[in-house]
Amino acid sequence: MLFDTFKDTIFLKESSSLNKRLDALEKLLEEYPNNKKIKEELYVVKKGIKGEKEIRYQLSKANIGMYVLHDINIEYENLKAQIDFVVVTRYCCYFIECKNLYGNITINNKGDFLRENNYNGKKILKGMYSPLRQVEAQRDVYKKLWNTSLSSNKVLNYVRRLINEDNFTNIHRVLVCAANDETIINDRYAPDDVKDKVVRADGLIRKIETDLKLSDKSLWGSKSSTEVWAKTFLNSNVEDKTNYYYYYKNKLVLDNYQKDDNVSLKEKLISFRKERSKKMNIPAYYIFTNEELDTIVEALPKTIEELNTVLPSVKVNVHGNKIIEVINNYIYH
Repeated sequence: MLFDTFKDTIFLKESSSLNKRLDALEKLLEEYPNNKKIKEELYVVKKGIKGEKEIRYQLSKANIGMYVLHDINIEYENLKAQIDFVVVTRYCCYFIECKNLYGNITINNKGDFLRENNYNGKKILKGMYSPLRQVEAQRDVYKKLWNTSLSSNKVLNYVRRLINEDNFTNIHRVLVCAANDETIINDRYAPDDVKDKVVRADGLIRKIETDLKLSDKSLWGSKSSTEVWAKTFLNSNVEDKTNYYYYYKNKLVLDNYQKDDNVSLKEKLISFRKERSKKMNIPAYYIFTNEELDTIVEALPKTIEELNTVLPSVKVNVHGNKIIEVINNYIYH
């Protein structure tokens, strides 16, 4: 058949929010070189980037014929899901959760994931959040989206023809891919349906090849129909507009400077605004509005230059030095 000549791996989306996170954390580390939380988060993000790079490499050298999308964000009503990789083949697609697991992992007979730790020479098993349940939840969000807006796409008739409530999961499969080559996964007692969904990065292509070999080739799509299917994921992707610099600054820096009396920076700024407006006999919003207050707390500016990026210059000129004084007194004293 003509589509049998399709053997390439085509990346429709390669960018990842992990790189944005890395840039933000490195910038913050320059500003707060002694912040342990930033260093720890930076370590995790770098490991994540390394793991995803390994999976991209494995996928790129496959000779299967598939479309790959990296870091897809989908939303349905109030539900959100972030999928590390979506791999679309001519028969089925895969939702892949990349895990840079550390230490040895045991999967018990209930399908629970346990991390092995050594304490005084004894092996201790400690529970961890199941990455398999995580990726299954991501697929569930996509299923809701598929059953509504995506189901009206007439071009996808060849796929919907295969899909009903019984075989949706067979066509939309999930995998947990362990990217750390030093991790040993003990799945001896794991249920077969769980064991089949957990692979190491170097076994990912072999797993997909085996699945395709066992599939009904009369149901395979062509290259063009596979591309159409893959592009529905691309079209469903919601751009990640998170400002990770402010996100991590608020999470790793501001939270790190909470006072024992539990008085927040926002409360400090509100008190300052009240006193200054009374002293200058001006409305409080002349100093900053409630919306501007939230922006200041999120941005956590430490200099006039930084404050200029979140407040109108006229307010910075009149009140800027005092605002910065409140913030720096809160952080450093």
